[in-house]
Amino acid sequence: MSSVSLLAGAILASLVMYSLLAGADYGAGFWDLMCRGSRQQQQRHLIEQAIGPVWEANHVWLILTIVLLFSGFPDAFGALCVGLAIPLFLVLLGIVLRGCSFVFRSYFTGERQTQLYWGKAFSISSSVTPLFLGILIGSISCDSVVIHGGISENGFLKTWLLPFPIAVGILAVSLFAYLSACYLAADAGSAELENDFRIRALIAGVTSVAMALITYVMAASSAAGIRQELSSRPAAWLIEICALCAMIMAFRGLWLRRFRQARIAAAIQVALIVVGWGIAQYPYLIRPDITIANSAAPDNVAAAIDAALGCGAIVLIPSLMVLFTVFKRTQGVTHTEQASD
Repeated sequence: MSSVSLLAGAILASLVMYSLLAGADYGAGFWDLMCRGSRQQQQRHLIEQAIGPVWEANHVWLILTIVLLFSGFPDAFGALCVGLAIPLFLVLLGIVLRGCSFVFRSYFTGERQTQLYWGKAFSISSSVTPLFLGILIGSISCDSVVIHGGISENGFLKTWLLPFPIAVGILAVSLFAYLSACYLAADAGSAELENDFRIRALIAGVTSVAMALITYVMAASSAAGIRQELSSRPAAWLIEICALCAMIMAFRGLWLRRFRQARIAAAIQVALIVVGWGIAQYPYLIRPDITIANSAAPDNVAAAIDAALGCGAIVLIPSLMVLFTVFKRTQGVTHTEQASD
C-alpha cells in the first residue's frame, strides 16, 4: 500500500473515531435540548456526567483529520475551503459555541436564568453542528463542488444548499442521537433513566433507518456515482450486510434491556456506515474531480506524514485509553454512590 493510500485510510479511521466519540457528544447535546418531564434534571445531569471530562479530547480526531487533509492532500483541502466555506464556518462556529457554553453552564455561579441560557446555547449548537457536518459529507459526495482556478463554479450556496446534502445532514443528526441514547442508557445507573433513553434510542434508530433509505433513494439522481458504488462493489455490500446485522443486534439489545450489548452493536453499526461511505467514495476525496491521486502531496511528504502519524499514535492512543479508563471508573463510583443514596 502506498504512503498516500495510508494517509487516506488514516483520514477515514479518524472520521470513524470522531463519529463514535464526538458524535455521541453531539447526540447527548441533542437529547439535552429534548429533555422533558419530571426527570429532566436527572437526564441533564446524566448527560453532563457522560460528556465531561473527555468531550474536549474527542475533538483530537477532527483535528487529526484536518491536519492530514491539508498536509497530505492540499488541493482537496483548498477545494473544500473554497466550495464549502459557509458550512465549514458554521461547523467551526458550532464547535466553539458548544464548548464555551458547556463550560459556562457547568461552572457558572451567577443567576440561574443565565445558566439556563448557556445550557440552551449548548444544546442548540450541539444539534446544529452535526447537521452541517453531514451536509459537508453529502456535498463532497454529490458532484456539486467544482473548483476551477480557485473559483467555485456553483458559487457558495449551490454546492451545499441542496436536498441531498441536507438529507445526509439530518441522517447524521439522527445517527448521533441514536448512538448517544444507546450510550446513555448503558450509563444511566437507574431503571427510570435507562427506560427514558431506551425509548429515545429506539425512536432515533428507526428515524436513522428511514433517513438512510431516503438518502439512498435520493442518491439515484443527486449522487449517482456513490449510489452506483454502494450497489456494485462487493466490499460495500459486505459492509452494508454487517451494518444491518449490527443494527439488529442493537435493536434487540435495546428491546431486551441489554444496554451494554446495544451500545457495542450501535457503535459497530455507525462505524460500518462511515466505512461503507468511505469505500463507496473511493478513490474520490471530493466528487467529481478531486481524487486521492490527483490531490496528494509528493510521495516523500506523504511518507514523512505517515512516519509522524505512527509516532504520534504511540503517544495518543495509550493516553486516550488511560483517560477513558479513569473517567469510566470515576463515573461508575459516582453512579454507585447515587444508587446507595
